[in-house]
Amino acid sequence: MNLKLSSLIRELEDQENQILEKRKVELIHFSDTINKSLEDLGFAKLIFVCTHNSRRSQIGQLWMRAAAQYYGMQNIYTYSGGTESTAFNHRMVAAIDRAGFLVNKLDEWDNPKYLVHLSDTDENPDIYFSKKYDDSYNPQSNFIAVMVCSDADEACPIVPGAEARISLPYLDPKAADDTPQESEVYDKKMLEIGRELLFAIHNLKK
Repeated sequence: MNLKLSSLIRELEDQENQILEKRKVELIHFSDTINKSLEDLGFAKLIFVCTHNSRRSQIGQLWMRAAAQYYGMQNIYTYSGGTESTAFNHRMVAAIDRAGFLVNKLDEWDNPKYLVHLSDTDENPDIYFSKKYDDSYNPQSNFIAVMVCSDADEACPIVPGAEARISLPYLDPKAADDTPQESEVYDKKMLEIGRELLFAIHNLKK
């Protein structure tokens, strides 16, 4: 993991007191669900779901992968999807770049693909693009659906193929688009999601 990203993770570890106690209970339930999948299946596949798969679900996927690697957790696989597909929003792409993830844009389509490394020596980078949660790129069964926006949470009370469903909504940074606060709001959302998912992974049984 590159120096900038690992330094940010250490900062977020020290900010556990910024997570509300009610939220910690939800995150520990998430940890317990991951543990059960690891015990029962030998792996945990997580699909982070929001409406457009453009911001929060992409960040959930990315931070969970980074957290699992940072804490040396094996057999945790991360994915994301939406109830519809649009594009990985360029403002959020810029925020992950500022955070220290290594981003390489692969094409110039309306829904571009991005290759994201955790370090220069990352041999298994993930490709990020907007897709529906049931896209063939994602697992079709034996996965945990993690609902990270309230709209998708309400629209999908049942996620076909999921062994478990977790409600973990975040406010959408989209409200700050094209305002002077845009970058600050997106960066804060990056940190919030990272802080909480690091807490969830840190609370897994070793």
